[in-house]
Amino acid sequence: MKNYKLYIGGFLWFILLILNGCYDLDQYPADSITAGTFWQDEEDAHEGMMGVYNAMKNDNAFAVYYTRDCLSDIGVGFNWGVYGFIEVAQASSNASSSVYSGVWSALYEGVARANTFLQHIDDVSMDDNTKVQYKAEAYFMRALFYNELLNLFGGVPLYDESTVIDKDYANMLNPRSSADEIRSFILNDLENACTYLPVSWDSDNMGRATQGAAQSLKGKVLLYNKQYNEAAIEFEKVMNSGEYSLYDNYANLFKPGGDESSEMIFAIQNLSGSSTQYGFPVHYIANRASYGGCINCLVPSNELADMYEYKDGRPFNWDDIFPGFTADNGVKEKVFRCTFDENGKYVATYPEYKDQLLAMYEKRDSRMAETIIMPYTLYKGWVNNAKADCEFVLPCGNETNGYVRNAFGYNSYLYRKFVPEYDMDGLISSRFHSPTNFPLIRYADILLMLAECDNQLGKQSEAVSLINQVRNRAEMPGLNSGPSYLSATTQEEIFERIKHERAIEFAAEGIRYSDLKRWGILVETVDGQAQNDLFGNTISTKSASDKFYLWPIPETEIEKNSSLTQNTGW
Repeated sequence: MKNYKLYIGGFLWFILLILNGCYDLDQYPADSITAGTFWQDEEDAHEGMMGVYNAMKNDNAFAVYYTRDCLSDIGVGFNWGVYGFIEVAQASSNASSSVYSGVWSALYEGVARANTFLQHIDDVSMDDNTKVQYKAEAYFMRALFYNELLNLFGGVPLYDESTVIDKDYANMLNPRSSADEIRSFILNDLENACTYLPVSWDSDNMGRATQGAAQSLKGKVLLYNKQYNEAAIEFEKVMNSGEYSLYDNYANLFKPGGDESSEMIFAIQNLSGSSTQYGFPVHYIANRASYGGCINCLVPSNELADMYEYKDGRPFNWDDIFPGFTADNGVKEKVFRCTFDENGKYVATYPEYKDQLLAMYEKRDSRMAETIIMPYTLYKGWVNNAKADCEFVLPCGNETNGYVRNAFGYNSYLYRKFVPEYDMDGLISSRFHSPTNFPLIRYADILLMLAECDNQLGKQSEAVSLINQVRNRAEMPGLNSGPSYLSATTQEEIFERIKHERAIEFAAEGIRYSDLKRWGILVETVDGQAQNDLFGNTISTKSASDKFYLWPIPETEIEKNSSLTQNTGW
């Protein structure tokens, strides 16, 4: 795997020339400059393929995909563009907003790299079977990028490997293909990938696309189109392959080691170090006390924190522990607010209800403490270039005095998931380059997507069994295991359980936004949602309408290509 990680981040400079054929018409590609001399042997093919994978690491593509949660009910964003989506979440964006054009261009860059690879791979002198396998990788990657375009924008212009950019550049003015046409194209690519990708790779190439990854993505595409029976067939292939299983430790799943486990079906490969800056940009999710001092553009919403059940499966309710909490901000003050000394440096008095608060945390679903830094808990920070056991206090303290704080000064929850502890035993050397791999598809997602299919197909008991596998990993009681609050028998009840489980299981993985859209409940879930701090003060309010089910086609693209039509409402 080490070799693969090095290549994906550090492919040679001339790959940038060969694979810079982006379908952003502001840039003229230089593909023809070196294409005739580069595509010679398998080493060239390998370098070219790593260039295709590398396109995922663009911030506007998948590198900071966790911030997609800012667009849902479980995340709060504090920045613009893909680093917090303020303008999208508050409905202040339009077709000219750079956030849309940035994502569009980054995803088409990935398409362009895959197409360029497919145009040249037949020129390479190498074993034919290996060549077929390489093509399957490119088809998988192209499907990945086109699927994201489809989910965000609907039907988009379709360009395949028959488009030779340096020859056709001036005529790349395709109209939008329909959503069904794009989906069919994606599924055709994935059918090839499912057929010719290997079941697994050796250790030096671990992380490259596999047959299981292709089957998983194919199932996801079908599920999003409500083709439940067809999607279930693909998910069952993944389950029955014997290649994947749930990792036994949820917290460690998002740290080096667990990020390479059999749960990870497809993940962005990352590497850190003084001379290998090809890592995961945790800068936008970690807090000020984290390695390098980070900026937490995404934080968990209060709604997410309140979703975590008690360990016995009972729903959580603040008023059960602190009567009046929901309606009375004065009660919140007694739960959360400490006072500092006269110099404002250290805590002088802790909240009146601190002990009850900490005791409450211990009674909740373990994924809460493994995902979120809660007030008055400790975090393994890095302060003054040294390890520091930092306490999260409210109002925000100063990390130089051993406290965790929100970089924007808000009294919110903070993320623990993915966030570096200390200096990760020397594995991290830059806040933009954590070595932790970022999952795009993992086995827990397959289980819950198959549960969704089964539930829609009238297989309620099978759906419950799949949900319980995920709950069991967190040592949570299974549905229908006794108490009435664990009962889920009807299709509607089980769907509510799937929604709940997906929210907490995949927090900070960027999945919730797509879930709300495909379920048709985005507007009713987020429109008017007040983003409150822990003292009950409103930071901002989310806004959404039906037009946000599809993002606008960027105005810059319409200006370059008059055949493009705009999505409804924009």
